[in-house]
Amino acid sequence: MVTLKFITIGSLKEDYLKSAVQEYEKRLSGFGKIINVNLKEARISHSPSPSEIKAALSEEGKVILENMSDRAYNIALCVEGKQFSSEELAGVLDSVCLRTNEICFIIGSSHGLSDEVKNSADLKLSLSKLTFPHQLMRVILLETVYRSLNILKGTKYHK
Repeated sequence: MVTLKFITIGSLKEDYLKSAVQEYEKRLSGFGKIINVNLKEARISHSPSPSEIKAALSEEGKVILENMSDRAYNIALCVEGKQFSSEELAGVLDSVCLRTNEICFIIGSSHGLSDEVKNSADLKLSLSKLTFPHQLMRVILLETVYRSLNILKGTKYHK
C-alpha cells in the first residue's frame, strides 16, 4: 500500500472545503495511508513587498523541507510545473509506486513555494493554467490523485 502525504500551508476555513477534503481523504484511504501535514502560513502585511513575500516563502520553505521525506517521491504544485492529462498523471504515479511506497504532495501558500522547496522536489506539477485559491487547490489535488489511482485500478470512476 502507498502512503500519500500532503503538506499544505494554511488552514481550511470554509466548511464546504473541509467537507470536500474529508470526503476525498476517506475515498483515498482505500488506496493507502493518508498523512496530512498542515503548516502555518507566514505572517505578512496586506500589501507585501517582493522582499517580504520572499522572506515569508523562505520561512515557510524551511518548515516544509523539515517535513519532506528523503524516501518519498516529492511533488511540488507550482504554476511553472509540468501539466499532464489524467491518464498521464496516473502513469507517472504508477511508475513512482514501482520505486517507492511514499508520495508527498506539497501545496504552498497563496504566494507559492520557495525556490528551495521547488528545487528539492522530484516533480514540479501544475494542475491547470488557471489560477485557483490555494485552499481550493487542496480539493482539486485530492480529486486528481483519487482519479489517477482509480485509473490505475481500472474502475469506472474515470470516464
